[in-house]
Amino acid sequence: MTGYSDRIHHALAFADKHHDREVRKGTRSPYFTAPANLAVMLTRYAQDEPTVVAGILRQTVEDYLRDGLSADAVHERLADKFGAPTVDVLLAAVPRRVDDDGVELSHEEQKGDLLDRLAAGPDAARWVAAAHEVHEASALLADLRRTSFPESVWQRVSEGREARLRWYAQVTARLLAAGVDAAPVAELASAADALGATAH
Repeated sequence: MTGYSDRIHHALAFADKHHDREVRKGTRSPYFTAPANLAVMLTRYAQDEPTVVAGILRQTVEDYLRDGLSADAVHERLADKFGAPTVDVLLAAVPRRVDDDGVELSHEEQKGDLLDRLAAGPDAARWVAAAHEVHEASALLADLRRTSFPESVWQRVSEGREARLRWYAQVTARLLAAGVDAAPVAELASAADALGATAH
């Protein structure tokens, strides 16, 4: 099992600085719990150091791309600190706003593009994506179980309840087809089933 190396500690500090004072939407929980939880999950899944680092930095890179940074700019910003292979994993594991030809993608097109890149990308990218989706689904489920007003929680999900559940089904199917280990896929499927059983 991977130990928490200097590089992992560096990634945690980098993500903490990036997400400073951010909280999860609709809650008071610090957003930094997401990269920390991905580090724990990927370590528990016995993934190697570069994959754990990629998990920690996943949301940071998604934010960079959403803010308009190019893949080359992300490489320039992170490769010296965390290694070019780790950045390649990250770029394969997150949605992107534009395709290889510079064409802007709609929200739905971004989802399909990500699924296609996960299928074709490195195995580590699929592990990072699986851990991210498990965390997101589990956090959403925990919020629903703590409230008497589930509709208020689902209102925080930008695409809506049914679209989010479809997405989890699509990700689960794509990860299984790509041969990802059964453990994280089973965790995601279980969380998605529990979400589907919650009241609207």
